[in-house]
Amino acid sequence: MATSTARRHRIRIALAAGGIIVSAAVAITVEANSATADSGREQVIGERGAEVMPFDLDATTHRFEPILNGGLQTVTADTPTDREQIDLIQQHLREEATAFTRGEFDDPARIHGTDMPGLTTLQANANRIDITYQSRPDGGEIRYTTNDPALVTALHNWFAAQRTDHQGHGG
Repeated sequence: MATSTARRHRIRIALAAGGIIVSAAVAITVEANSATADSGREQVIGERGAEVMPFDLDATTHRFEPILNGGLQTVTADTPTDREQIDLIQQHLREEATAFTRGEFDDPARIHGTDMPGLTTLQANANRIDITYQSRPDGGEIRYTTNDPALVTALHNWFAAQRTDHQGHGG
């Protein structure tokens, strides 16, 4: 009887160890697949971004900072004296700010997809958001401000999606 109890105990230990090994293998596989999916998404975003943005994504840093009443989008040259990149950043952001004030968010939609969180709300309510461009010595920025909490939420959600997609080029 004692032998049978000891045997059952060893079997339980072996099954538990096997379960741990299987769980670890599943976790590693899921993590590897997630990393592959993330790197695949990052590659697609990089390719689409290169079609839309005239500057070199690998030579610039993108920041999407939520603020209390909206958000601040900044693109800077990684080399502060890279006049070519700075000029391209400034030209692009100036044009984007003008388009955004008209509710035309076509470029971000082409890069990130038309199902970006907050995008539909921003397109429909752009006239209720103050969107201003400003040059910086190392690039440029677009500031989005509104007193409407729903639009602030849409901006924050839209920024979060861009931060996720631009993480390889984000700061």
